[in-house]
Amino acid sequence: MKGPAETKKPKWLLFFYSVPSKPVNARMKIWRRLATAGAVQFKGAVYVLPYSEENYELCQWLVTEVSSVKGDGAFVSVKGIETATDEEVIGLFNHQRDRHYNAIEKKVDELERKVGTAAKGAGAQSNKKLPELFNRHMKEFEAARKVDFFESKAGIALKKKFDALLKEMKGLTVPNIRQVPEVLPRRIEDYQKRTWATRKRPFVDRMASAWLIKRFIDKKAAFKFIDEKDLAALNKATVAFDVRDGEFTHVGDMCTFEALVMTFGIKDRAVKKIAGLVHELDMKDGKYKNPEAAGVEDILAGIRKTAKDDAEVLEKGMSVFEMLYASIT
Repeated sequence: MKGPAETKKPKWLLFFYSVPSKPVNARMKIWRRLATAGAVQFKGAVYVLPYSEENYELCQWLVTEVSSVKGDGAFVSVKGIETATDEEVIGLFNHQRDRHYNAIEKKVDELERKVGTAAKGAGAQSNKKLPELFNRHMKEFEAARKVDFFESKAGIALKKKFDALLKEMKGLTVPNIRQVPEVLPRRIEDYQKRTWATRKRPFVDRMASAWLIKRFIDKKAAFKFIDEKDLAALNKATVAFDVRDGEFTHVGDMCTFEALVMTFGIKDRAVKKIAGLVHELDMKDGKYKNPEAAGVEDILAGIRKTAKDDAEVLEKGMSVFEMLYASIT
């Protein structure tokens, strides 16, 4: 688990607040924000979060929100809680996550039974929604993992159950059951400081995908270029993209850029517009008609002709997409 769990001696953020009893929705709004962030209530008096830049910023915003509803809020960062050990506080977080995971597991168990029935060739018509159910439960699971600060055992076990279920669903041959979509949500936190490998002679989709990776997914990403035949020799820490059988590549009628956007749930209006342009240039299927596409393609082609090597091609191509992004936002 990345973040707070890797710290041997965790620091904590303690958030205190009070708001008027009415209107009730103002009180509920603050509570929901804390619950969604994974905060736990300690002794009924204060909410606790592991210290991180993200949680620190959240507390800053919450103080502002509390003030806006005529309440009073404050927070402090501490190295420890005098009346509880770090293990006891971590236990509170894991207990909270376990309750969430257990609720999801019940749904997964039910889905497993339906898949088992489908595997026997029964109930094909009613089982058309199995992939939809899988994705719904997986989405809920990934949301829970985002606030599983200390990687609870229940979460690890449930992840294995999801992997096994996905494998079983992919093997289904029951008529009328749609295939499980290949684009499953991933966590940005799991793809930090990675080496990202792609094919040599990068062009539109690889340039745009590298820019997306560096800007939205892995700010410390390093890139390397490979031949497709070398894919199997990559170590596990290297992530292959826009290469056949790579971890991130074309899916259905989506180019790699679009698949990355969907996989990591990147919601940005400018990125969405760039995705249409990249699709137009890479897939050339007429799905999107973008008058800017031809001009961008000419610039990228010029880069490929004049750059001294693949690294320079990629770097300059990424700069083009950065400028394009800036022009849209």
